[in-house]
Amino acid sequence: MTGSANLNVMTSTARRVGRALLKDFGEVENLQVSTKGPGDFVSRADRNAEEMIRTALMEARPTYRFLGEEGQEIEGEDPTRRWIVDPLDGTTNFLHGMPHWAISIALEHKGKIVAGVVHDPVKDECFFAEKGEGAWMNNRRLRVSGRTKMIECCFSTGLPFGGRSDLPATLRDLGRLLPACAGVRRWGAASLDLAYVAAGRYDGYWERRLNAWDIAAGIIIVKEAGGIIEPLNPEGDIMADGELICAAEPIFEKFAKVIRG
Repeated sequence: MTGSANLNVMTSTARRVGRALLKDFGEVENLQVSTKGPGDFVSRADRNAEEMIRTALMEARPTYRFLGEEGQEIEGEDPTRRWIVDPLDGTTNFLHGMPHWAISIALEHKGKIVAGVVHDPVKDECFFAEKGEGAWMNNRRLRVSGRTKMIECCFSTGLPFGGRSDLPATLRDLGRLLPACAGVRRWGAASLDLAYVAAGRYDGYWERRLNAWDIAAGIIIVKEAGGIIEPLNPEGDIMADGELICAAEPIFEKFAKVIRG
């Protein structure tokens, strides 16, 4: 797929930052680590990656706004367009030497996500999508799963850490879902969970208490792959609330009914 100039900037930036992060990943035991909060770690590699992304995107589009996980939001002359970036989604995996983490870059226009990139450097898988142009992984077009029976489906979620307030709700979700499906996975990187739904690897995904940078790129990748994505609370707002549920159309209603109780 030949993307727009914006998408090309996003993918080239994600790949360049991915190469830099791979070098740090190879020396993970030497990383300087500080604690941001319970179970939430930030590394020197994380901060450096965001700086690299911000520099590249702001040089390419100096009028756009910029929101990243590690710094304050930067206002731009164009209030309608905003980069939303997670420089290292799956930081805990990264710091423990587990090869499942990604760079997530999204472009928002007038409050809607219009392009997204989720790049997994370890596996050399770059997932991307642009509004109206489909979803892709490297050179392969993506489509969500076609399974229709819950008992054949594999789902993904995140598990709250450190006694977070949403732990009881997640345990209730699992209590309803596990008897009805083929399995649930928790791999610790929301952007890749969404990308895997788009690729048909997972049949669906849900999670609470996410941030905009965790999910922005993945949202459009799922939609462009033919998936359905909604707020967990049907009256809610995904980006504002950080709660979502998504799946392929044939299974969505059954899945949502189980999760929403």
